Amino acid sequence: MAETLTSLDELKGAVDAAPATMVIDAEPRTPQRDALGRSYATGKRKNAVARVWIKPGSGKVVVNGKTMDAYFARPVLQMILRQPFTVAGVEGEFDVMATVKGGGLSGQAGAVKHGISKALQLYEPSLRGALKAAGFLTRDSRVVERKKFGRAKARKSFQFSKR
Repeated sequence: MAETLTSLDELKGAVDAAPATMVIDAEPRTPQRDALGRSYATGKRKNAVARVWIKPGSGKVVVNGKTMDAYFARPVLQMILRQPFTVAGVEGEFDVMATVKGGGLSGQAGAVKHGISKALQLYEPSLRGALKAAGFLTRDSRVVERKKFGRAKARKSFQFSKR
């Protein structure tokens, strides 16, 4: 049965006497790897969805059966794929195998980047802080706005004529 406290001093004494076990410590995250020593994650961006597997290796990146240089020919897209490794400080330590569907090349590069980031933090939970601070674990939810009826495009109206 709860006792009634009549002053602030009694309240302070009751708080000080409370057991310290009330603070709940979060369990440390454990690495999630399959039987082949890989970590898997799904990355998304715009309409693109990427399935990504990472494993320790020499830094080889294969997307839809092609090397990164062949699939993402633009240097900007290749830079986007390397960002998670640079931020985590593990360049050249992991091999990546990804399959990506939907969207265009830019969206697909963003999806693979998101998948790599999620797989990295599942493989090595200590990298989570750096990846989260860089914003790589959050899905970029921006998508193309739909066209509305009575309008020429999503926001553009037809030419207005008073007479």
